[in-house]
Amino acid sequence: MPTAEHIPAATLSDPPVSVVLTTFNRASMVRQAIDSVLAQTYPGFELIVVDDGSSDDTPALLNRYGDRIRVLRCNHRGVSAARNCGIRAAAGGLIALLDSDDYWLPEKLARQVEVFASHPDLMIGQTEEIWLRNGVRVNPRRRHKKLAGLIFEPSLTLCLISPSAVMLRKAVLDEVGLFDENLPACEDYDLWLRITWKHPVHLIPEALIVKRGGHPDQLSRMSELDKYRIQAIVKILAKGCLSAAQRSAALAMLAEKCRIYAAGCRKRGRLEEADYYASLIPAH
Repeated sequence: MPTAEHIPAATLSDPPVSVVLTTFNRASMVRQAIDSVLAQTYPGFELIVVDDGSSDDTPALLNRYGDRIRVLRCNHRGVSAARNCGIRAAAGGLIALLDSDDYWLPEKLARQVEVFASHPDLMIGQTEEIWLRNGVRVNPRRRHKKLAGLIFEPSLTLCLISPSAVMLRKAVLDEVGLFDENLPACEDYDLWLRITWKHPVHLIPEALIVKRGGHPDQLSRMSELDKYRIQAIVKILAKGCLSAAQRSAALAMLAEKCRIYAAGCRKRGRLEEADYYASLIPAH
């Protein structure tokens, strides 16, 4: 098991890893998430739990953990603001995220720290995952297959990095910025595009997290997700940082998503909105 002494100087900090776990009104689920972090075989971490203004039993549950966790409480502003709050408070050079409806297997942090220790230039990595839907194991669709390396172009279609599976250097967030708090969904898609146009992604081909789905408050169940993906693509194009091939792929995906979204708006009688998204379709 890697120790702090085996981590490159670029990530050496006390503690080496900061785990940022965000939650909102999930008292029935967050305990398993917290316990899965506290059960990690790798000891060099701090656990920051950001309570995004919960009104259920979450505050009382968190208090029972005492000094084993660090709790930050904020007014309800959404997952991006909550994650950013935790990241800003983090002492670790490596950041691991965890959503409160997911949980980790015991070797998750140890395996990822080992990878970062042996790849000092690596900025971001993730692991494979087990999917549960309503408590039943399901297989991800082929289009959700996790990839390694420079994955910007395939990531344009949909989000291919899971927040609960990711570990990244805090330095890369200093470079590209934090989660966009103006996006109510697809905030992770937006951040990964800002990272993956430049940095390769490492993948541990072993399921080290359990991703739970099927509950009604999942952001991935929100309608019109492509609306926010379109915003993210427009943003990355505006930066002028993409290679010719990346820009071509981004423009093609922007055109496809705008056509589909505009057609949906017209079908629902939202003609002004349809015209706006049709106007974003790049001219050839």
